[in-house]
Amino acid sequence: MDRCEQLYEQAVEVLPGGVNSPVRAYRAVGMAPRFITRADGPWLWDEDGKRYIDYVCSWGPMILGHNHPVIREAVERAVKDGLSFGAPTRREVEIARLMVELVPGVEMVRMVNSGTEAVMSAVRLARGATGRDKIIKFEGCYHGHSDCLLVNAGSSALAGGHPSSAGVPEDIVKHTLTAQFNDLSSVEALLDAWPGQVACVIVEPVAANMGVVNPDPGFLEGLRTLCDKSGALLLFDEVITGFRLALGGAQEYFGVRADLVTFGKIIGGGMPVGAYCGSRALMEQVAPCGPVYQAGTLSGNPVAMAAGLAQLTYLKEHPEVYEDIAAKAAWLAAGLRKAAEEAGVPVAVNQIGSLLSPFFTPTAVTAFVDAKGSDVGRYARYFQGMLAHGVALAPAQFEAMFVSAAHTRAELEATLAAARAVFPTL
Repeated sequence: MDRCEQLYEQAVEVLPGGVNSPVRAYRAVGMAPRFITRADGPWLWDEDGKRYIDYVCSWGPMILGHNHPVIREAVERAVKDGLSFGAPTRREVEIARLMVELVPGVEMVRMVNSGTEAVMSAVRLARGATGRDKIIKFEGCYHGHSDCLLVNAGSSALAGGHPSSAGVPEDIVKHTLTAQFNDLSSVEALLDAWPGQVACVIVEPVAANMGVVNPDPGFLEGLRTLCDKSGALLLFDEVITGFRLALGGAQEYFGVRADLVTFGKIIGGGMPVGAYCGSRALMEQVAPCGPVYQAGTLSGNPVAMAAGLAQLTYLKEHPEVYEDIAAKAAWLAAGLRKAAEEAGVPVAVNQIGSLLSPFFTPTAVTAFVDAKGSDVGRYARYFQGMLAHGVALAPAQFEAMFVSAAHTRAELEATLAAARAVFPTL
């Protein structure tokens, strides 16, 4: 038994499932989790001293790689001044001004502590601003674990076989309507069935919690049109795509304007943070300006703000990062497709920008029903084989791979070499 397994035995005695977030338990891939001691660039090291090429990137925010010196040094400077004040700081203003500059349509920002909190608060704002109760989400899209959104969810809820949760009252979820991603007719049918009652349509512009599923041409544009027609707000959950797909997020990438946008840990350089944003008219509905209440002692934490400001400033000053990581991801996706084909293994690889995802299915994956058809047992064996070859992937089929600026051609080639060795064994 290695150190990670020993530590896991201790962990299950004091942590539910031995972890603090379900997907980390590795249950979907049939093994004990790796306990990580440190990370640098594209690399992770576990308790046994084993090194891995990392494509989880802390579930997305490490766009520059782990332990980037610009971010680390900003954090070190901030820590010297204190960890938390529960009071306004200059950095909150600076990062909010930068986000307003970079993100289309954003005029005001409210900082919170996680993506879950950001989306929960944005939905409350949408309901408060419209005076409507119902919301539309998409099957297989994950928007955090708040009660009204933990319905037909993706991410680890999907991997664990529990698309919803115990403890969520029916009286709350009855206002959550579910449509099909890439199917505008399913959205239109719900809006027609509940006229004047839908506060918002919330969507991951790229569905990245059922694996990576790209929006069909015209889908996001169609949502904008339907929302305009019905009076519902369009809410882009950019916890994954924000500042990763493009400097201005999915709104810039696809040229579609949302009414409200949420962001997650990428605006904190990987530290715990989130934000919801929108027009001045909408955001001034939030307390203390307006009647929609939301608060948080740690919101705008000075250390997280320092890390986020450093990362976003670097990305603004080095926009070439986006072309670089997208090219790397496209090269890797093409290589994985070829390796799988040579091995006779049916794999569909979806990719957009620096996001990619292999699905163990012979059919194209454009919707949740296609993703559900993937062979999760084969993915588990693939995961185990790649890990044995020093490549760390998400421990569940229904997640994304993230390429960072720190991944070099050497790491990408090593990843393909591992895949070529593993695919024939599946």
